[in-house]
Amino acid sequence: MNTADNNSDTRHSFNTAPEEALGDAEAASVVRDIAEVPAIEVITTAAVHLMSAAAVKCGLAAGPDSEALKDLDEARKLITALAGFITAAAPEIGSQHAGPLRDGLRSLQLAFREASPFPDAPGKGPGEKFTGAVN
Repeated sequence: MNTADNNSDTRHSFNTAPEEALGDAEAASVVRDIAEVPAIEVITTAAVHLMSAAAVKCGLAAGPDSEALKDLDEARKLITALAGFITAAAPEIGSQHAGPLRDGLRSLQLAFREASPFPDAPGKGPGEKFTGAVN
């Protein structure tokens, strides 16, 4: 992809080719490494990262500062993104992988409802436009 074709808002992300930043041999190794990772692993890893971040933002982190880390506005965004991601990925990754991700998502949706001082109406909680009402 030619970086001149990118708009100015995203150009900064693509200015330096990986080869320039890492060196040709190291860049080739990184490309080989990522090429060996199955798509299903990349998808599930991304989902787990979203789940972990949402759990922390729901106040589920371990440790005495879990309440200080709680941010329900951020949690709502992460849970909604996770719900859309899992819904879109499910046909590609199959039920054996999507099932546990859906279970984790449902747990986060319930944790969000419990943590919220003013719970959303059924079907209006984070991600419920993708999953349906969670109770």
